[in-house]
Amino acid sequence: MTPAFASWSDFFAMGGYALYVWLAVAMSVIPLVVLVVHSTLQHRAILRGVAQQRAREARMRAAQVQREAA
Repeated sequence: MTPAFASWSDFFAMGGYALYVWLAVAMSVIPLVVLVVHSTLQHRAILRGVAQQRAREARMRAAQVQREAA
């Protein structure tokens, strides 16, 4: 099996089509990375909102029990 490119510089030049090839790679990889980062941030925000809602409900239940006890 022979390598497709003789050197790393030939690999990065892509036979004279480097601009098009690497632009296509960037246009594919960048949106995927943005999607992963956005999904992770949204997941954390949702979990934070759920935790805040649970804490709020617990405070409301505690206040109600305190009112009933008084």
